[in-house]
Amino acid sequence: MTSAEIRQKFLDFFASKGHQIVPSAPIVVKDDPTLMFINSGMAPFKDYFLGNKPAPSPRVADTQKCLRVSGKHNDLEEVGYDTYHHTMFEMLGNWSFGDYFKQDALKWSWELLTEVYQLPKDRLYVSVFQGDGSENLPMDQEAYDIWKTMISEDRILMGNKKDNFWEMGDTGPCGPCSEIHVDLRSEEEVAKISGKDLVNNDHPQVVEIWNNVFMEFNRLADGSLVKLPAQHVDTGMGFERLCMAIQGKQSNYDTDVFQPIIQFIAKEAGVTYGENEKTDIAIRVIADHIRAISFTIADGQLPSNNKAGYVIRRILRRAVRYSFTYLNFKKPFLNTIVPVLADQLASVFPELKAQQAFVQRVIEEEENAFLRTLENGLKRLDSLQETFKSNGNTIDGKTAFELYDTFGFPLDLTALIAKENCLTIDEAGFTVEMEQQKNRSRNAAQTEQGDWIVLQPDVETEWVAYDAESVEARIVRYRQVTAKNKKEFHVVLDRTPFYAESGGQVGDTGVLEAASGKVKVLNTTKENDLIIHITAELPKDLDAPVMASVDAKRRELIKKNHSATHLLHAALKQVLGDHVNQKGSLVSDKLLRFDFSHFTKVTEEQLREVEQIVNERIRESIEKDERRNVPIEEAKAFGATALFGEKYGEFVRMITFNPTFSIELCGGTHVANTGNIGFFKIVSESSVAAGVRRIEAVTADVAEQYVDEQITQFEEVKQLLGVQKEFGKAIEKLQDENSALRKQLEAFELKQVTAQKEKLASEVRNLNGINFLAARVDVSSADYLKKLAFDLRSVVDNLVLVLAADVDGKPQLAVMLSDEVVAGKGLNAVQMVKELAKEIKGGGGGQPFYATAGGKEVAGLSAALAKAESLLS
Repeated sequence: MTSAEIRQKFLDFFASKGHQIVPSAPIVVKDDPTLMFINSGMAPFKDYFLGNKPAPSPRVADTQKCLRVSGKHNDLEEVGYDTYHHTMFEMLGNWSFGDYFKQDALKWSWELLTEVYQLPKDRLYVSVFQGDGSENLPMDQEAYDIWKTMISEDRILMGNKKDNFWEMGDTGPCGPCSEIHVDLRSEEEVAKISGKDLVNNDHPQVVEIWNNVFMEFNRLADGSLVKLPAQHVDTGMGFERLCMAIQGKQSNYDTDVFQPIIQFIAKEAGVTYGENEKTDIAIRVIADHIRAISFTIADGQLPSNNKAGYVIRRILRRAVRYSFTYLNFKKPFLNTIVPVLADQLASVFPELKAQQAFVQRVIEEEENAFLRTLENGLKRLDSLQETFKSNGNTIDGKTAFELYDTFGFPLDLTALIAKENCLTIDEAGFTVEMEQQKNRSRNAAQTEQGDWIVLQPDVETEWVAYDAESVEARIVRYRQVTAKNKKEFHVVLDRTPFYAESGGQVGDTGVLEAASGKVKVLNTTKENDLIIHITAELPKDLDAPVMASVDAKRRELIKKNHSATHLLHAALKQVLGDHVNQKGSLVSDKLLRFDFSHFTKVTEEQLREVEQIVNERIRESIEKDERRNVPIEEAKAFGATALFGEKYGEFVRMITFNPTFSIELCGGTHVANTGNIGFFKIVSESSVAAGVRRIEAVTADVAEQYVDEQITQFEEVKQLLGVQKEFGKAIEKLQDENSALRKQLEAFELKQVTAQKEKLASEVRNLNGINFLAARVDVSSADYLKKLAFDLRSVVDNLVLVLAADVDGKPQLAVMLSDEVVAGKGLNAVQMVKELAKEIKGGGGGQPFYATAGGKEVAGLSAALAKAESLLS
């Protein structure tokens, strides 16, 4: 049975049991501050479990893209080394939202595994929750009694809270669970030891394949458990492990989920998979990681240096390191795997195939950048070889951490390089540095979040942002949050006109006004589907009605920028081509920022054309056509632009400004007529990432102010040039004059350096058989300091040279050693310059024969020169 057939049989089975089959949510999380990525099948359904909103159907089934690389579920370091851990994985799941419970869930799971997939019953074990006295949780007798009608009791195992009480995080929905494990060992191994003794003991062939979670509780911030409004079923079956079991393999990587990718990598690397452990691990790492990298990029998360983007960059760089070190790929390679993956999963996850070229380009540029970083890191290591040797052939912990933090070298890569150079690593020192960084990060991100205080149970928020800017409301719930020692409150209302930050549009601000006074709303955010009003204080009477009013003037500016973003998107497609797709946006009251897929710089002529098209549409005063609750397929058939990485329900909102120009699915606020935008002006165009460009623009009075400022500056330039016409020629003349003067200055400085060289050469004195000179020099740049040092080295043999200079108020030191001094006397320029740099409160580095340093104290240069001679004794 192929993996595609296995997946389809799961979906067909639960469709036959009355489940609605829903598509996978994007792997990148947009509106949940507790998650960066979907890390479990239940994550997209959290609001249904918590009772924040009704489920679209009481029974749902799906296959969900998941990613686990950080936080509680951190599997990254195991990936590639064992047979079953992955970063990205598929989670097959069936869900009941207050409908069926344990009886049907367990009965159907047994029916599917043993009758449809025909897994041998004598190789299956199940576990139930044994209870936990510390939380007054009883044993799950109900699950036990259900199981013993289907399986012998010696195959029903008791599980503790760690194994059989499922929690997604520190807070949130949770409950007892019943796992199903499969024993995939040979008959000989089974005869030696029972599979029941290996369950939950990390045996690679005795693995959990399905978990039936019975959501009964909500874990609060204080650690206590409260009953959920209704009982739910949350099941998750690891697709990759299921394929391993059904296809009779000993590893997930041996199934047809991974083999097409693995064989492609092996062929390109010129190796045979299965013959060498090191290359096998590298191939598995790459085969796993390319899936996570490709789908997160396709779902809208670009690699970057912070948050979710950093996680993707870290995964990508880990894959590059393995391909570079163990498979000898010195040029970008990962990107070439994307077509194999896209074709393999085109029918189930078409978003990757649709963006194949874009995803490849982003990955290739990231590979190029990291390969350069790897090269620089290797050079850094090479430059410190002498230092390590003088330090007992040890790479100190601080340097090892610098290589990790700055150059992306994991400790194992540094250890590999160290071994090749007969060096060791101060791993304890590395651990200290790593822990210090983690503590800094924890302190920076420390947040204390209180539990919700519920004033009106079972009340949903009525959202009226499209139709009103002020409504009477009551507080449904609130909580206190402390971040970086700053206290704020999160307030949820039964009715609200406030737009919560999402889809690139910033959240509304405004006031909650009651008889007892006003409370400012500082921002509005969304947590899953809960609209949260952030305030610095609470209304005095929490039970009294409040008038919730949006800052209408600010809202109007936001609407203008949001509608202009739609016009910009359409204009870019018209000018640049249909490959243009939105990759991110920011819509505020001050500006609009639009990121889009495009592989080259947008020319000035193209920008002017885009600007002209947008302003033409503004002058046409096109009425907004807003349609709510449109069936998603009908909207797509109408030609509406859907954004990759966005999660759309069965019904969507469609915003049209001329059906032949701009039709988009959008939940934001917009002007009633394009004429309200007034005026549109692009202020910048730049690169954000590989294949992604960014345009920033302004509208209305902000755009007029920007143009006025540009005109004012232009007039000032004309006055300074003393011309009213042909100012271009005047600037060219200034440039020519500047170039000529620069050449004259360079010639003068070179003559000055030559003169100083001759003078300094005559001042060299013999010190213990070494030609020594320590002197202060007059140079205008560090480059001239370097030239002077090398010029002296070329005319003086057996030289130890220390030069000091004040370059634009900043102290500079240079240490130059002849080769015979380095080899014969055991001196090292790096060690010397670091010691001298202490006098100028700075630091430096370089090579054994030449090193430089900068600092903060110019007054310390004299002391550094005086100290130089003592370093030779």
